[in-house]
Amino acid sequence: MSSALVWFRRDLRDFDHAALYHALKTHRRVFCAFVFDSEILDALPSRADRRVEFIHASVVELDAALRARGGGLIVRHGPARDVIPALAAALQVNAVFANRDYEPQAIARDADVAERLRVLGIGFSDFKDQVVFEKSEVLTKSSTPFSVFTPYKRAWLAALTPFHLKAYPVDKYAAALAAPAPDERVPSLAEIGFEPTNLGELGIACGMAGGRVLVDDFMKRIDRYKRGRDFPARKGVSYLSVHLRFGTVSIRELAAAAHARGGEGAETWLSELIWRDFYFQILWHHPRVVGGSFRPEFDRVAWDAEPGLFAAWCEGRTGYPIVDAAMRQINHSGYMHNRLRMIVASFLTKDLGIDWREGEKYFADQLNDFDLAANNGGWQWAASTGCDAQPWFRIFNPVTQSEKFDPEGAFIRRYLPELAKVPDKYIHAPWTLPPIDQKLAGCVIGVDYPAPVVDHAQARERTLARFGVLKGEAGGDAAEE
Repeated sequence: MSSALVWFRRDLRDFDHAALYHALKTHRRVFCAFVFDSEILDALPSRADRRVEFIHASVVELDAALRARGGGLIVRHGPARDVIPALAAALQVNAVFANRDYEPQAIARDADVAERLRVLGIGFSDFKDQVVFEKSEVLTKSSTPFSVFTPYKRAWLAALTPFHLKAYPVDKYAAALAAPAPDERVPSLAEIGFEPTNLGELGIACGMAGGRVLVDDFMKRIDRYKRGRDFPARKGVSYLSVHLRFGTVSIRELAAAAHARGGEGAETWLSELIWRDFYFQILWHHPRVVGGSFRPEFDRVAWDAEPGLFAAWCEGRTGYPIVDAAMRQINHSGYMHNRLRMIVASFLTKDLGIDWREGEKYFADQLNDFDLAANNGGWQWAASTGCDAQPWFRIFNPVTQSEKFDPEGAFIRRYLPELAKVPDKYIHAPWTLPPIDQKLAGCVIGVDYPAPVVDHAQARERTLARFGVLKGEAGGDAAEE
C-alpha cells in the first residue's frame, strides 16, 4: 500500500491545497504533519510572538478539521530538516509532499530535506500553492523576468485562465487521509517555549474560520476598496494579509472572486494580489535583494548612522503624529495599514536618512503578516533602491500625507491620546499650535509630546543631495508628495 506524508508549512488549511490534493490523489494512505521549526523559532527576538500564537491556534484548528475527515496532524517541535526525514522513515512512507516556498533559506532547507529523503529512498515533491503565477511563468517577450510592475500586471492578466484559479478538489480524495497514533496531540504554546500575547484582546481571528469571516466581510465591501483603502481610520482594506501569509485562505479563491466581480474596487484589490506575485518572482529571480539593493548602484548610498533617531522612529516619538501613530499601531498590534507603511518607510529613509535595511528588519520582527518578499519589496520601493521604486527625487511629506489620508486626525488620536484635544487644524503639525493653545489642549510640545526630531524641508534637501551625488544629478525636478 503506497503512502505519503504531507508537510504543512505556510498553508494551514484543509481545502484547495495543492500538496494535499496531489498526495491524496496518488497514494492510498496520506499522513499530515506540521513542524514548529526550532531553527526559525529560536531566532525570534521574543518568546511572546503574535505570529507563533496565530500559527499555533491555526494548527489546532487544522488538526481538528483533518480529524473530522478521518485524519489528523502529527505535530513536532525541532529542526524541520531533521524532523521530516526521521518522521517519513518512521511512517515508512514512499514520498513527502509540500507546497513550494520561495525564500532563500526555505529553498536551502527543502533541498537539504529532499537529499536526506533521497538517501532513505523516499521521494520529495513540491507544488505551487501560495501564488497564482510563480518563478518564470510570467516573463517579458524576451523571456526575461519583469522588473516593472505595470507590464508584469498586463502579462499576468493576459496569461490568466480559469485553470489557474481552479480550486484543488481535496474533498474528492479525503478518504485516503490516515489517522495519526492515538496519543498524538498538538503541543501547547508553553511546550514549544512561547507565551500568550495580546492577540485575543486585539480580536485577531486565527485559522481557516477566522479567514472565512474576513473574506465574507470584505466581499461585501470590495466595491468601495479603491476609494477607501488609503485612509487608515476607515474600514477600507481586507485585513487578510496575515491569512495570506500563513495560508489559512486560498489565493486562488480570492483572486477568482475579485476577477469575476470586476469593477474598480475588485480590480484594484486584484492588483494588490498581483503585486504579491510580482515580489515573489523578484525574490526568486534576484535573491540578492535579501541583503542588498535590487539596483546594485544604490548599495553605495551613504546612509546615516543615527541610533537615537532610529529609536525615536521605532518607539513612535518623532514628533510627526502620523508617523508616531503608525509606529504605535505596529508596536501594539503587529499590524500597520499599507498607506502608513509607505509613509513611515519614506520618513525613515528620506527624512532620517537611515538605511532601509534597519526598517525592514524592524518590520520583520513586528509584523504579524511579515513576508520576506513583500516586506523587502515594499521597503526598497520606499527607499528608491528597488524594482519599479518610488523615484529618489519624489519624497513623501509626512504632514501633507497626514492631511490627505487622515484629514480629521481620527487615526492619530486613536494612537496618540495626548493629542486628543489638539484642534483638527493643528493635529498634523502640533508644533505650529500657539503655546497658549498648547496649554489649553493639554499638549505642550517638548513636554507632553515631542518636538519634531528633524525639519522635513532640511531633511528633504539632504536626501536630494545624498542621492543626487550618487546619480550625478542635482534633483532639480524633485517632487514632494
